[in-house]
Amino acid sequence: MTEPPDPVGTDVFAQLDIRVGTVTDAQPFPEARRPAIRLWIDFGAPLGVRRSSAQITRHYKPDQLIGRQVCAVVNLSPRQIGPFVSEVLTLGLPDAAGEVVLVRPDHKVPDGGRLY
Repeated sequence: MTEPPDPVGTDVFAQLDIRVGTVTDAQPFPEARRPAIRLWIDFGAPLGVRRSSAQITRHYKPDQLIGRQVCAVVNLSPRQIGPFVSEVLTLGLPDAAGEVVLVRPDHKVPDGGRLY
């Protein structure tokens, strides 16, 4: 069993900007080292559409993701992944086998809403 992480103050948590957005496009990403899907996520104004590479191929197919709301960290530095720049970190949790399951709201909420 892993030791729990050291506690952080709410000011540290507040530095992360976690928002909800709707996937507007999803494409296979065969150039990635590990199987992944390229996502275009609309966070509404003023953020607009941001790109993300997500290793979610075990549970999701690109066409199943369009129109789905997801949560992502929107204020991390962009990351170059092969020929693709990932601008946000799409959030997920591991299932019992360690495969990623997306974090998303139970009900439709306005795009751009911030997690608190």
